[in-house]
Amino acid sequence: MKNYLFLLLVCSLQLAAQPNTEVYLANLKGQETTIVLSDLKNISQNEGYDNQPSFLDNNTLLYAATRNGQTDILNYNLQTGEKKWLSNTPDGSEYSPLKIPSQNAVSAIRLDKDGKQLLYSYDLSTGKSEVLIAQKKIGYHVWHSANILVATVLVDNRMDLVVINTSDMTTRVYQKNVGRSLHKIPNSNLVSYISKQNETWQIKSLDPVNGTTKDLMALPPGIEDMVWLQDNTALVAKGSAIARSNPENTGQWELFHSFQEKEINNLTRMAISPNQQFLALVSDAAPDLIVEKQVTSFNAADLEAFVICFSEDVLVRNYPTDTLYVGSKRMTDSYRRFMDNNPDAKVEVTKRIIIGNKVIDAETGTKSGQINKQVAIYEVNNGSISSMTFIHQNTDNNQVEDIVQQQLDAYNARDIDSFMETYTKEVQLLNFPNELISEGKDKMYESYKSFFESTPDLNCEIKNRIIIGNMVIDEEFITMNNTNFSAVAIYEVENGKIAKVTFLR
Repeated sequence: MKNYLFLLLVCSLQLAAQPNTEVYLANLKGQETTIVLSDLKNISQNEGYDNQPSFLDNNTLLYAATRNGQTDILNYNLQTGEKKWLSNTPDGSEYSPLKIPSQNAVSAIRLDKDGKQLLYSYDLSTGKSEVLIAQKKIGYHVWHSANILVATVLVDNRMDLVVINTSDMTTRVYQKNVGRSLHKIPNSNLVSYISKQNETWQIKSLDPVNGTTKDLMALPPGIEDMVWLQDNTALVAKGSAIARSNPENTGQWELFHSFQEKEINNLTRMAISPNQQFLALVSDAAPDLIVEKQVTSFNAADLEAFVICFSEDVLVRNYPTDTLYVGSKRMTDSYRRFMDNNPDAKVEVTKRIIIGNKVIDAETGTKSGQINKQVAIYEVNNGSISSMTFIHQNTDNNQVEDIVQQQLDAYNARDIDSFMETYTKEVQLLNFPNELISEGKDKMYESYKSFFESTPDLNCEIKNRIIIGNMVIDEEFITMNNTNFSAVAIYEVENGKIAKVTFLR
């Protein structure tokens, strides 16, 4: 009984550690270089891990979705929006569902609570499952044909590329240390994979019949996932953008689409429908949703739900780089003591700024009748809060806003002398949290003078402003050279002038 409870705990911790991701669907319209994305919508809308989409056919999408503490296969109808569960495995979770050629069935990786990880098949009519590959610990897979499976096999701390003939279960290893993205290449009998043997990762092709491999093109840094358009153009995703390249043409990567929707912030997996009319994408949950969940959990004194919002190696510090502690275990111990000693503690978010993967909250905290004001800067990566930086209101200074506003007015007027008059002689410009860009008024003057002279349309509009102690935090919408972008600046005022500016992008 104790062992069973331990296994349940291990499984629940594995699920809790998975990123909170959502599956999106977009239309693909046009031909070749004129293809555009439109009508993006969140089709999962589910707390937890929703990931690994693949198209069963032109009207049906499969993906792994969280349900009742485990991950099952979900069937989504593109026309009606209807969802049906294909699997319900009490002792395990399914991942990476794929249609099996020439069968009314799908294959999926099943991770059981006892740690066993095997490839199963699931009948589409009955949901009945059976083991397909029992000899190997399959990580990811793609079907080349009805009996030929190309897969990654987990070996120590890497994945190796193997071809398995499911009719006689013969296997052959073709490369060590490969990535998770496996795809059939359109208009060919080849399968693509990502080689990680060298510092620059490569997209390579494999002929599973004769074993021939070929280098196709290098990947941008940090890319794990890709898909193919019908004309053999590859798409890769990173952050909130998709890039494309055709190895038969330039082999150079160029922007395909940039998402403006705030919920699209860290794209990973993608899948394209057989008729090339739909693109399924996976993105981490929006940073503000994750931050809001930890606020709600704190106010409910739900320690477990609170800590799950943070990464295992979360960094907690005072602004800018005064480390308080590192790790979710230290966080759990610290907040357990705090919640035990302050059962009535609550926090209210009075203002919120979102910039990229960062969320800046102006917070009013109450405990035992006392009211405290602070700012918290949250950095969100891979669906969890990776750092939390506090700015405490140690002093009240109602005059700090005036000097910051003066420099903004001078900035918009491109008045270099009035602009520089608002800064101290030793002014520092930094990237968050503490990366020095420049130091000294003379250097700043030369840089901004040429910038003002060359940017006649320069304008900065304040979308949100937070004042805490001697600091002013501005969310800025900037126009320059016929383009727009957002940024955040933290101004630190000393003796009536700006001594330091830290930029967040």
